[in-house]
Amino acid sequence: MNLGPFTHTTRPASARRSGALAGTAALLLLTFGANACGTADPKAAAPAPTESATATATAAPANGDTSAAGTGGAGAPPSGGSSTNTPSVQIGNLFYGPARKPVGENGNLRSWRPGENPVRLMVLPHTAATLNVNVSPDGRRVAWAGEGADDSGNLYIANVDGSNKQKMRSEVDPYCVTPAWSPDGRQLLFRVDLPGGGHGRFGLLDTRSEKRTVRWWRTEPSACHAVWSADGKTIAMTTDVGVTVDAGVVLYGTDGTKKRAIPGFSLDGWHSNDIASLSPDGSRIALLRMKLGEDDGNLARDLRANVVLDTRTGKQVSLPLGGRTLHQVYFQSDGSMVVRVQSGSRYAVLLVDEDGRKVSETAEPASLKDEQILAVVD
Repeated sequence: MNLGPFTHTTRPASARRSGALAGTAALLLLTFGANACGTADPKAAAPAPTESATATATAAPANGDTSAAGTGGAGAPPSGGSSTNTPSVQIGNLFYGPARKPVGENGNLRSWRPGENPVRLMVLPHTAATLNVNVSPDGRRVAWAGEGADDSGNLYIANVDGSNKQKMRSEVDPYCVTPAWSPDGRQLLFRVDLPGGGHGRFGLLDTRSEKRTVRWWRTEPSACHAVWSADGKTIAMTTDVGVTVDAGVVLYGTDGTKKRAIPGFSLDGWHSNDIASLSPDGSRIALLRMKLGEDDGNLARDLRANVVLDTRTGKQVSLPLGGRTLHQVYFQSDGSMVVRVQSGSRYAVLLVDEDGRKVSETAEPASLKDEQILAVVD
């Protein structure tokens, strides 16, 4: 399977769990906000738009990085539109991290809003940058789990510029259930591995409580790669392949109780090691879907998406790709989607409304071609 610029980073063998967890790597990067430090230069030169047989780029971003956390600015107008007719649905602020990085090499967190320059943010250790960093929904903080000799299993949060770093707790899984923010940006879902085996203990950490209170789940799902819905009612995770009839992707309540499995994942069908994004009401999901046997054993986080599915029926949702390759999909809180497509060596981001209609298209800066989107903040 050709992974292109989003090839998995294989985690060390010592970190792999034995047993049935099919994709023990995930990382979700946490969001930072529109009021973080400076803004980009709106006069910067624009690159050529991404080629498309059916659509025209409607906004041209600059290529350079700025070193302050600049945010703000409107999304691109619809194809054929003008700046005097800006759509109510717009692309938010996109956060990026390295899709792959040599082992031991640190990586930068970056942000970009269409029409502005990319912004270079904090530097993260290799494992966090490529495997488990997540951006909070307000775009101001990130959470990650350490793996180094001095911080293995430690859960940290910090501002997106790297300031105010705090250790929240220890013995946290840095791979399978990476710290996942609740939509209000207050809680983090994490997992502690149990001594002597077991699926692991799940907990919701209140990051704003003085005592860092944890509400523990009574269930211990054999599951990885948690993603919340924006309404705060649903958490999606990948589950064991070949162990239960629910193998594939399952939706849970925020207390760990099972809601339903997504139809279409079975021993003779599909599986997924990675979930990218869940719609606000949990009715649609973007993920990397593979046939059983494909890419097995590659445990690093991969936030690519090659399909969007209806979680109630398992049916594929049609997207206006214009004949190009689907690369990533993120749902915004209004139900619209930010869809990253590739044509040759070029990338573009499409804004697709809740009804599946393309609202706008923006050529992505060339400096981000080897990065993967970690989050989109409204």
